[in-house]
Amino acid sequence: MLPGRFKDAFGKKKTKEELDEHYKNIKLEKGDFAAMVIAAFITFLPVLIVVMVVFFGVLWLIFLR
Repeated sequence: MLPGRFKDAFGKKKTKEELDEHYKNIKLEKGDFAAMVIAAFITFLPVLIVVMVVFFGVLWLIFLR
């Protein structure tokens, strides 16, 4: 991929001030925050459960077997 095309596809990097201004102007609708919390639980909870099962499985193998 040519560097010019890459720059055209992704645009220029924004400064921290530009990003702060962009995110300040975002308005959430009524159910957006609840939807984001539910999406976070759906995303992170299965991973957390797998990590905990592995952790407690190793502890069980070391100490209780």
